[in-house]
Amino acid sequence: MKNKEYHRNWADLPPELTSSILLRLNIHDKLNNAQKVCKSWRRVCKDPSTWTKIETRMSKNFDVWKYDLEAMCRHAVDLSRGGLLEINIEDFGSDSLLSYIADRSSNLRRLGAVNCGGITSFGIFKAVVKLPLLEELEVVTHSFISGDHLKAIGKSCPNLRTLMIRQLKLQGMGYVDCGDEIALAVAETMHGLRHLQLLGNGLSDAGLNAILDNCPKLDHLDIRKCFNINLVGDREKQCYDRIKVLRHPNDSIHEYDAIVSDYSYDNEEEYVYDISDDVGYRFDSYISSLL
Repeated sequence: MKNKEYHRNWADLPPELTSSILLRLNIHDKLNNAQKVCKSWRRVCKDPSTWTKIETRMSKNFDVWKYDLEAMCRHAVDLSRGGLLEINIEDFGSDSLLSYIADRSSNLRRLGAVNCGGITSFGIFKAVVKLPLLEELEVVTHSFISGDHLKAIGKSCPNLRTLMIRQLKLQGMGYVDCGDEIALAVAETMHGLRHLQLLGNGLSDAGLNAILDNCPKLDHLDIRKCFNINLVGDREKQCYDRIKVLRHPNDSIHEYDAIVSDYSYDNEEEYVYDISDDVGYRFDSYISSLL
């Protein structure tokens, strides 16, 4: 009775609902699990609309060494057939992968590159300038980001509304201090920004003033761990008058401790990443948690 309760016939779901469910799964679940549920799910998995979003974040217990995530990512991009709108890459990747994505995804609206040791500032610049419709860019890096590269990105992406650059070192080992280079690049080329995060950046009061003067639509500003800023008095009042959501330099960064992402797959470790006789029970529980 218990098995009957959990073994639903997923083949009976309307294709649009199946596609909505699959969009919430990470790349491994889509390619290696969901396709094996039934023939109808396999058909949906091959539909480009299922690949408008690619998520690569895995559970904590996922063994990344057993899989070629970069090859999986390229395959997913191919399946999107140019319809990819959002991609988040975490803990792997290279400049060549970014180039592959950009060359085949001119409609991309969001790009996230989080803690990708093989991706450089030049690689980000080279890829993003090919994405004229990009609206959101999130970069987490332990290295220096060139102001010139950021200027080129701003000029190439006039629709950019969200920029998130986190430059913290692992486990509090220090910060990357690039002075006002990034702040001035933002002020010069990204006048339409609404959401800006410069976490662990070395910008000064002058850099902050340049951003406030040249980004009139900005309503969300996160400058945590930017300790060269003296946010007091008139400057603090100016920020509060202009900015709806302001995160101060000394505010907590608990959600980014050790560069952990603010995404989570709670309890995902309970599910096994292979297909076995009782996959229906496990997959039912997993999908039900998403609905």
